Amino acid sequence: MEEHKLIIVEWFNKLLDKIFNVGDNFIPAHIFMAGLVTILIIVFFKLATQNLSIFPKKMQQFLEMLYSAFQSIIDNEVGEEGRKFIPAIGTLGIFIAISNLIGLFPEMGSPTANLNITVGCAFFVFIYYHYHGVRKHGVWGYIKTFAGPVWWLVPLFFPIEIISHVSRPLSLAMRLFGNIFGEDLVIIIIASIIPAGIIGPIPVMALAVFSSLLQAFIFITLSTIYLAGAMAEEH
Repeated sequence: MEEHKLIIVEWFNKLLDKIFNVGDNFIPAHIFMAGLVTILIIVFFKLATQNLSIFPKKMQQFLEMLYSAFQSIIDNEVGEEGRKFIPAIGTLGIFIAISNLIGLFPEMGSPTANLNITVGCAFFVFIYYHYHGVRKHGVWGYIKTFAGPVWWLVPLFFPIEIISHVSRPLSLAMRLFGNIFGEDLVIIIIASIIPAGIIGPIPVMALAVFSSLLQAFIFITLSTIYLAGAMAEEH
């Protein structure tokens, strides 16, 4: 999808150009859409959590169900000790899910269909789980987890572990980018070749909704597995 064809981004850049004289392409489309998703999430949760009650209504029930889903994923991989990670992992999962889905709306684009966004998310996970690994084990203790079970296997295990950890953010970023970019591209192609431009892509869009949620689930599940490995007492 060509970013400059997103009308909402063109309009916003023209508005900025008139006010600040910054040029017609001041904000790239993926940055604009990522910012829009962030604002939508903040506003939604600010409004949705204003009237919490002991006897929850439908919105509160939905939020509690969402929280329980993230809690279940983390409990299964890390244990109850990992519940402190729910805010970070939950926020990341919701951001990715909404970013995946927003591209299905007319004149919108998925931020996660751009490699810059997926690399940013993957790099955050990379830094986050290493930080907590060092925080729990100490610098030297965490480095020793890369060395294998016995000292004479260090020359073999250490390079393998380094390659494994470096490949993780690359794998996370490329998997998410490839799937979401492919979905958007397929929908655009079908909409352009089928005469019923609105009805034609609907079956593909229905599949894309499922795939978008699935990709968010895979991303946070793998992130949680990496956290579990960093927090484990024995490797």
